[in-house]
Amino acid sequence: MAANLDGQLVVAISSRALFDFEEENRVFEAALTGAPAPGAEAGAVPGRPHDDAYMKLQLERLDVPAKPGVAFSLVKKLLAFNTDAKRVEVVMLSRNDPVSGLRVFRSADVNKLKLERGVFTKGRPPYNYLRALQANLFLSANPDDVRAALDAGFAAATVATHSVHAKSTYPNEVRIAFDGDAVLFSDQAERVFQRNGLDAFQKHERKLAAKPLPPGPFMPLLQALHRLQQAGTPHMRIRTALVTARSAPAHERAIRTLMDWNIEVDEAMFLGGLAKGEFLREFEPDFFFDDQTGHVHSAAQHVPSGHVASGVANPQA
Repeated sequence: MAANLDGQLVVAISSRALFDFEEENRVFEAALTGAPAPGAEAGAVPGRPHDDAYMKLQLERLDVPAKPGVAFSLVKKLLAFNTDAKRVEVVMLSRNDPVSGLRVFRSADVNKLKLERGVFTKGRPPYNYLRALQANLFLSANPDDVRAALDAGFAAATVATHSVHAKSTYPNEVRIAFDGDAVLFSDQAERVFQRNGLDAFQKHERKLAAKPLPPGPFMPLLQALHRLQQAGTPHMRIRTALVTARSAPAHERAIRTLMDWNIEVDEAMFLGGLAKGEFLREFEPDFFFDDQTGHVHSAAQHVPSGHVASGVANPQA
């Protein structure tokens, strides 16, 4: 019988999101532009998606394990749900070449991450494989790939590679924090705020308090995490938080929407425009998702963060 991923939480992740490949990426970027880069040889052909110098550098470092990246803690903890049954699948989905893929899998093995599957596209966009993988989440450092994944209907975020890494305070909890509008919920209410201001937004949300918001791109992921929690192991649990700029009275519609979905979050922070970073520092998530780049950059000073290029705050170019 053929293997399948039915019923599993599937996370597709790029090599830069999982491991610290920033030095190698500088060589990669130089190959795209033809600019000189660390490790580039005289005579290497510039301008190709993968310059000879980049592949050579990865091959030379094949036995040098890459350091953990921004999403490492999230992945490691999710895989810990597989103690007695296969509940989580993490798949490498990367623009890197197969040679670099060798180093990724070796680095995973050294770091005791059980990764079995990977797709390496040698410079081509990889997001079109998400459907075949039945992916619940795609994490990448490439914003174009993330935007394309979101447009195709997948929960996806651009990892802020400058983020601080997760702390180890809660080794038996996967902690994930979500923004509300344009992330868990649609941007329906956010459009009212952008168009007419805060007072109109508050009146709109008070009037529609009993009407659930349409789902946003990350609602299916929250559902999948809820199922994982219910089917999970006593050794690991999931703790979620809603961290939103909403305040009373607009908080009610957000809570009622979650109730309508029959999904609970463990913590809810209605901050009324306060900076989210310090609150996230106290929650200590393994990852935080937000649609506003300003919030992501602020949060990245305290916790691993990713940008969800969704909704009215992220118009198509």
